[in-house]
Amino acid sequence: MFKIESCSINDVKLITPQLFPDERGLFFENYKLSELESFGLPIFVQDNVSKSGKNVLRGLHLQLEPFEQGKLVSILKGKVLDVCVDLRPHSESFLRYFSTILDDEHHKMLYVPPGFAHGFYTFSDENIMLYKNTIEYNPSYEVGLLWDDPELSIEWPSSSPIVSDRDSKLLSLEKFRKKYLSNE
Repeated sequence: MFKIESCSINDVKLITPQLFPDERGLFFENYKLSELESFGLPIFVQDNVSKSGKNVLRGLHLQLEPFEQGKLVSILKGKVLDVCVDLRPHSESFLRYFSTILDDEHHKMLYVPPGFAHGFYTFSDENIMLYKNTIEYNPSYEVGLLWDDPELSIEWPSSSPIVSDRDSKLLSLEKFRKKYLSNE
């Protein structure tokens, strides 16, 4: 069984599974198609796993139309600050972000709809993240925003995280808007 909560941005959902702890450890259902579909979530067609050390920041990534991905994000090990930015031009929450803590204690999941940039910051020495995606990855349609763009004003836990060379060269919001959202 799952509990689903609407977030401060339309269509973003926080999903909490029912946990069954005992003296041996813990059991829970991480994904159940019939139940999550009943909440209006889409079918997921590809799983991705990422592993990161402490103080790593990945993102902010997205895929453009017609390969926009919705993501169901969960933590298998560790603790992260998970962030999504609404880049849907006609949304009332356009350019706003939502952030939440995801960890291996509560096992909450975040549904990030298509049209959002996604990223996360890691707190633990070892972090393993599972993404369920609505569309298969297509590198030709992948873009991203700079994690520290002042226009986004995202409150990250660190001003000097470990960021890949690739992610440090992503687009500013201004360049992204000019290149991809010129018809806002």
